[in-house]
Amino acid sequence: MSSGSESRSDAPSLLETRGLVKEFGGLVATDDVSIDVKRGERVSVIGPNGAGKSTLINLITRRLDPTAGDIVFKGDSIVNLKPHQVVQRGISKSFQTASIFPDLTVMENAEIAALAAENGEFGFNFLTHRDKLTSVHELAENTLESVGLLSRAGTTAADLPYGDKRRLEIGIALAAEPDLLLMDEPTAGMSPEETQATVDLIEEVKEELGLTFVLVEHDMEIVFSVSDRIVVLNRGRVIAEGTPDEIRGNPDVQEAYLGGVEL
Repeated sequence: MSSGSESRSDAPSLLETRGLVKEFGGLVATDDVSIDVKRGERVSVIGPNGAGKSTLINLITRRLDPTAGDIVFKGDSIVNLKPHQVVQRGISKSFQTASIFPDLTVMENAEIAALAAENGEFGFNFLTHRDKLTSVHELAENTLESVGLLSRAGTTAADLPYGDKRRLEIGIALAAEPDLLLMDEPTAGMSPEETQATVDLIEEVKEELGLTFVLVEHDMEIVFSVSDRIVVLNRGRVIAEGTPDEIRGNPDVQEAYLGGVEL
């Protein structure tokens, strides 16, 4: 890993936000936010409640329209795309609360995600192509294997333990075969054991798939352990960014995020 930072600095930009502004009436949720995520990089976005973290993620995934600014992914602006088109371009998101189909099996959840990713908006004519159905099933199997749930493929999703539901939710995001995975509080509500298993999963995904990800997470221990770089938001603005060591010792971050307490 000694040359990792050098190789990342030379890597092409995968995602750029340029002067992103989002206003809700008189409230400015993001204020001139510009970040640059290199291919293969692990970036965490942190900040106090109301800092604009979720708004930023929703702008990138096109669930919100920016008031001003641009979002560039793989060299092209995506501000005019719909959310499903962004997924097809290679951006996938796992949500803060598990977004699964509880009455379907684990395998069926993964297959639906793979089907939607390949076909965009659901089209029933797609179901007539047996070769495509086969490829979707294989992708779903591979995805479940990557998140350690293949042995539970026939289990109804509602019957999974909470930690496994979150793992399935990450698997659903991975089934889209994204170039960029956005994770919003992936360990929220987990026990310490489930949290560690999820951190291990994130590390495995990074190493095995070479995936680029942006993580929103409140647990600083997780942030410092998995991140190459950290972006700090406060009141909608970027107040700092750097390596975990740089952020840990930044007095502005300590003041804004923890009231002056050292990280």
